[in-house]
Amino acid sequence: MKTATYYILIVMAIILTNSSKEKSNISTNPLLQEWNTLHQTPPFDKIKNEHYLPAFDEGMSRLREEINQITNNPDVPAFENTIEALERSGELLARTEEIFFNLMNAETNPEMQEIALKVQPRLTELENDISLNEKLFVRVKAIYDSRDNINLNTEQKMLIEKTYKSFSRKGANLNDSKRNEYRRITEELGTLSLKFRQNVLAETNDYTLNITDKNDLAGLPENLIEEAAETAKLKKQEGWTFTLQAPSLSPFLKYAENRNLREQIWKAYDRRGANGNENDNRKIVKQIVNLRMKMANLLGYNTYADYVLEERMAENPENVTKLLNQLFEAAKPAANKDVSEVADYAKSKGFTEQFMPWDWSFYSEKLKAEKYNVNDEALRPYFKLENVINGIFKLADTLYGLKFTENKGIAVFHPDVKTYEVNDENGKFMAVLYLDFFPRKGKNNGAWMTSYRDVQIIDGKEIRPLISVTCNFTVPTETKPALLTFDEVETFLHEFGHALHGILARGTYKSLTGTNVMWDFVELPSQFMENYCIEKKFLDLFAIHYQTEELISQQLIDKIIAAKNYNEGFATLRQLSFGMLDMAYHSITSEISDDIEKIEKQAMAKTQLLPVIDSCLRSTSFTHIFSGGYAAGYYSYKWAEVLDADAFLLFKQNGIFDRETATSFRKNILEKGGSEHPSILYRRFREQEPSIKALLIRCGFL
Repeated sequence: MKTATYYILIVMAIILTNSSKEKSNISTNPLLQEWNTLHQTPPFDKIKNEHYLPAFDEGMSRLREEINQITNNPDVPAFENTIEALERSGELLARTEEIFFNLMNAETNPEMQEIALKVQPRLTELENDISLNEKLFVRVKAIYDSRDNINLNTEQKMLIEKTYKSFSRKGANLNDSKRNEYRRITEELGTLSLKFRQNVLAETNDYTLNITDKNDLAGLPENLIEEAAETAKLKKQEGWTFTLQAPSLSPFLKYAENRNLREQIWKAYDRRGANGNENDNRKIVKQIVNLRMKMANLLGYNTYADYVLEERMAENPENVTKLLNQLFEAAKPAANKDVSEVADYAKSKGFTEQFMPWDWSFYSEKLKAEKYNVNDEALRPYFKLENVINGIFKLADTLYGLKFTENKGIAVFHPDVKTYEVNDENGKFMAVLYLDFFPRKGKNNGAWMTSYRDVQIIDGKEIRPLISVTCNFTVPTETKPALLTFDEVETFLHEFGHALHGILARGTYKSLTGTNVMWDFVELPSQFMENYCIEKKFLDLFAIHYQTEELISQQLIDKIIAAKNYNEGFATLRQLSFGMLDMAYHSITSEISDDIEKIEKQAMAKTQLLPVIDSCLRSTSFTHIFSGGYAAGYYSYKWAEVLDADAFLLFKQNGIFDRETATSFRKNILEKGGSEHPSILYRRFREQEPSIKALLIRCGFL
């Protein structure tokens, strides 16, 4: 017979065993260890899915302890023991989140997606526990109210203001019942946004257009056919396989002579998230929009747009609408002309059907080739990826004295990723740069810059950033290197502009450095870099034919410049249509009950230049606003275009490589991050208010 003592010993043994396992897991979990790697870079080669949940658990636990220490501090609230302590808290959790959620976009898998669904509600709950902590807010408010009487520098004052607003905008001033409602709404929004993105990724990955009849390849460029053949092999299909990834989709729509196949793949792309299956996002869109409105109302704002724009350069929905309408009035005549010209051209080539959206890229590309005698395929040989990388690095060196050295010893999360150490001209280490160029199943569509670590100074030691640029460019084949389109080169420059914003960042507090700026200011450094794409002096740095080694000719550059504003009216109206759709969703004052098809159609009506296809929707794959941080902010691209055109005008006047002008841009824009209001920073650089005129001239509207 077993005594009570026996059972007690068994229980103790189990507890000790579990404790031992837990300690063992912590000791072997790379996310919970100090990294003795070069520049303390993440040991991606050692991180496995099984490490994430324990790291999240430990990170959340430590953050709660740190918050308790701040809240229960018996000393009088002060900048150091409250505001600065909050800024420094949660390092382990932040590190885990940065790695996990960055890889969720760049190299995800089903297990990670399950982990995300488990973790997201807990993270939202923790965020709410902090922002709704009454004792903590009392300390923050006490410092905020007395900020004018404290001897602080500009950066410290900005941190106080940002911290206070963060609490007040996350419900700190609400009563108990409203706080509970705020919790419920934000937790639901976090889960819905994550599910929205996962559904879009699934829809993108699930579709393939498989061709087995060689005749159906008519018109397609050789490199695309070769790439499609390799894709078919990977997917164990016969013939040639095309996908919804940009390097496959875009050239297919431009060159495929088979109109029925163009229609199929165009509709597949525009129906993502609206196919009535388990990945359908229509209900999720309505839920997100309605919940955002409720949250804004709860916090005292008329609409979600009012809530968001309070912390933007635009300041309010009226200013956004004013900009969108100004651009609409300027671009509409040009857009009408663009469409008429392409449609008439199609007719001249014997096209007798109704001109549809899947005809646009095909005929506009043919007209472009005839009109300017230049097209993507003629330019590709000059844009070998490795040469483009070197050219962009040379530009950064010329402007800012940056040196890039590849280091294959730094761990990466996928073999495609390249790593570079970045130093300034004096040899000071500035950053590690990760470059990830090619599409794959675990990667979201599009291109983006992100960071695995931001700049900050702790105990007098400067922590330098880890910056990543992720794209979906044309892949190399068995017979050709990766040869980029002109648009891909422009995209690379755009994301590299964001990267420079991170690489050149300076400051004490990471929440105020690098790209941590107002959302309609963050695109200035990126869109500014795009201007170099049509500058001969820049192209001469790298645009060499990969076979003949001939430098791109002045004649070809002139054609690129002449073609730069080709269909600019159409392109502008397309961007404006997305901005107007975004504002329509986030300017509602009562819950939407209509089908989102109707809402989308009304919002985009005046910008539509081609027939609207009833079965297709943009909203259900509009990740920018439903899972990407651009809600009530898609206008930011156009807002920043006004700034970047105006800023580059100064470079054109002084010389596009002028070091003095570049140094001013660096010191007043790139280094400052969010340490001061962007309007102040821009005026300091430009010595005047930005003017929309430079953009209208650049686009050819004036």
